[in-house]
Amino acid sequence: MTQPPQPPNQPPQQPEPSQPEQSATPAPPPGFGPPVEPSQPPAQQPPAAPSGPNLSKTPEPGYGYPQTPQQSPQAAPQTPPTPTGPTPPPGYGYPQQPPAGYGYPGQPGQPSPYGQPPQPYGQPGAYGHPQQPYGQPGPGYPYPTVPMQPHPGGGPGGGRKVNAQLAIIVSAVVAIALIVGAGVWYSSSTSSGGDKETTADSGGTDGGDGGEKDAENGGGSAAGGKEKAPADPSAKVLFQVPAPKAPKDSTSIAVSGSWLTDTVYAKSGIAEVVGYDAVKGSKVWTLDLPGPVCEASDHVTEDGRTAIVYKPRMPAKNDPQRCTQVAVLDLATGEKLWSETAKSGTQEISFNNVTVSGNTVAAASTSGGAAWDLTSGKPLWSPKTSDSCYDAGYGGGPKLVAVRKCGSYDQRQLHIQTIDPKSGKVVSEYKMTEGIEYAAVVSTDPLVVAADVGDSAGDGSGISDFFSIDNKTGKLRTRISAPGEEFAARCDGITRIEHCNGLAVGNDRLYIPTEEHDGTAEYSRTNEVVAFDLATGKQTGQRADAGDGYTITPLRMDGGNILAYKRPPYDKGGQVVSIDGGTFEQTKLLENPATDAVRDAETGMSPRSSEVLFAQGRLYMSKVYASDSSLDRKEYLAIAFGTG
Repeated sequence: MTQPPQPPNQPPQQPEPSQPEQSATPAPPPGFGPPVEPSQPPAQQPPAAPSGPNLSKTPEPGYGYPQTPQQSPQAAPQTPPTPTGPTPPPGYGYPQQPPAGYGYPGQPGQPSPYGQPPQPYGQPGAYGHPQQPYGQPGPGYPYPTVPMQPHPGGGPGGGRKVNAQLAIIVSAVVAIALIVGAGVWYSSSTSSGGDKETTADSGGTDGGDGGEKDAENGGGSAAGGKEKAPADPSAKVLFQVPAPKAPKDSTSIAVSGSWLTDTVYAKSGIAEVVGYDAVKGSKVWTLDLPGPVCEASDHVTEDGRTAIVYKPRMPAKNDPQRCTQVAVLDLATGEKLWSETAKSGTQEISFNNVTVSGNTVAAASTSGGAAWDLTSGKPLWSPKTSDSCYDAGYGGGPKLVAVRKCGSYDQRQLHIQTIDPKSGKVVSEYKMTEGIEYAAVVSTDPLVVAADVGDSAGDGSGISDFFSIDNKTGKLRTRISAPGEEFAARCDGITRIEHCNGLAVGNDRLYIPTEEHDGTAEYSRTNEVVAFDLATGKQTGQRADAGDGYTITPLRMDGGNILAYKRPPYDKGGQVVSIDGGTFEQTKLLENPATDAVRDAETGMSPRSSEVLFAQGRLYMSKVYASDSSLDRKEYLAIAFGTG
């Protein structure tokens, strides 16, 4: 079915790429170069703080009151696909379609902002890293899915109406779009000019009007952070990793997990983890596994070790296998230091999540949990189980936090417990209001938990409220209302307890992005990052604008600063900026090439559904699923960009 065209001088807009449904094949990014249930209001809890991107708006009513519905935006004009195959998805420069679903990856992303050593740089997860979109097949294939709710208003466009003039010119433009679009796609996907396609222009590109500034006079460092601003933030493609094909009888298979040290970028493949030279992309080591990686820890120890969960064999059509194996990897050498299992009765436990805290590895699921010594693999403890309680999962990093579920399904109560990593002893406990089914650990120090109270988020994000909790006493410090229609952070508190993306915690504040809204330019979309005080629950008044056409997503903390990724408009490359934790002034650290092929591949790695890591002036973006796609175009598992 044909669709209305974009206004003059605007390129066709495609929906943001989504990860595959369990029975469907995901749409991989285009290539661009050679491979290398409701609850009662909580008793004695502080009222919800004012929320929303409007800093001067009237405070939101307390929990239990209905949200004011938004006006339904009209569908935005779109252009049909070209005859030669799927059209590469452009940036956020004009109206979007609502995403198909949300939940995983595993953002994944960046290092934990607290308690993590300077090196190695950490991974996607608890502190503002990309995770698995809701509605996608999980690592323990087959996996339950949760469909994403429709975008507020039921359609794309963010309130822009299709006017009469635009409707009149449809017939005059569609044919041209079909013909010209095919030519553009062909040239960008088949060009043999590798250097031209993958290298930034020498002068860089304009960074938009998001308030950032380039480093001057040879560069400098962002105040309060370690990341240095280069004299020229223009980046080039360092290397690409070809996407593997899913094995026979599988439409998609998990490849979650990516880590970064000083010298190695490590990424999960199909039944393997591969270490690449962080700059050149050449293989440094390969760790073969008997089955695919199910889950990957978000944390890395000071000496470069992390944990994964994997399957003992490759899944088959009638034998999906269970995620029973827990292992610790040395990211410097690629050595598997140990691999262990745990039992509940006589049955091996299939784990949904794994984390690292201190020298302890902890994993859990609905069928049980366990903890091991990270160095030796010796069992340390297992959570007490009963007919009514079990540890659903853990959050790691500087402290170890358990989300313990108690009670029957229709009278559930979550206990948020800070526990001693070595003994498993409960140090403090906060009991959430009965009826809240799921919670995710955003940060363990300070302790911040996200939950969708009464399923009120309405957008598949898994977040309606944040809970700031005192680790020592277990008392609630404050509760922050974050309506799904206003804020864009996401968490998967169903099974992947520690996986949240699009947010960061630092300076005793919570930094989250607003939902996209109309920009100042015609058809432009944009958003902001705002801050909440974790002691009072109130907004601080700080705001970092993405700039017209850009959408900004926090990645992680860098000392007292916030590192954020800016997804680009149709004619720009993406950016990484450092936001000063005090002034909220932005400093551009990196800007990717604006060439069509590079931008198409970059925007195929959405921070909402991919793993994004940044450190030492280098940006790494990777997929979390491999598919059985047979499209005649190059697909990538990972892309690396760098300055200098």
